[in-house]
Amino acid sequence: LRTEDMSADLKLARSSLDRIIREQIHKYAGIFVAKKLSLSYEGTDATVLTDEKWLGFVIGQILSNALKYTRTGGIHIYLKNSPVRNYVSNITPTTPITLVIEDTGIGIRAEDLPRIFEKGYTGVNGRDDNRATGIGLYLSNKIMRKLGHRLYITSTEGKGTKVFLEFSVEDLNMY
Repeated sequence: LRTEDMSADLKLARSSLDRIIREQIHKYAGIFVAKKLSLSYEGTDATVLTDEKWLGFVIGQILSNALKYTRTGGIHIYLKNSPVRNYVSNITPTTPITLVIEDTGIGIRAEDLPRIFEKGYTGVNGRDDNRATGIGLYLSNKIMRKLGHRLYITSTEGKGTKVFLEFSVEDLNMY
């Protein structure tokens, strides 16, 4: 319900992506241990213009799904194509920062992928798992769009899933 009108609750600021990620990893640490899954995350010094609470919700939802559908192996969190500031000319490239959360889980069937962001859609995996509601990815995608970010997913059934959270490197211009 709170995502219907997030504007009153948004607090956009340059935020440490590393801090947000680590808070969510800490939240799910017990599940990593209980399921004996590995976690690969080396940290990042990237900052993004976002709302920490809402982005934390999205990252937590993605980790929750990865943990739910991963039985062996683990989860790898990393930045893809991280832009590097040119300190000589003090220019930051316009390439977006993309956070990848990759798992070695059961994957998503190709026929389910186009519908994973639909409200209430659970797909084959969700029907097999009685805990799935079809709300998590729907809300995550909605929140990411409202924050001016992008969420997309690739997956191979039986091999795992990659979730991409893309952040613009340019500040918003307010007039």
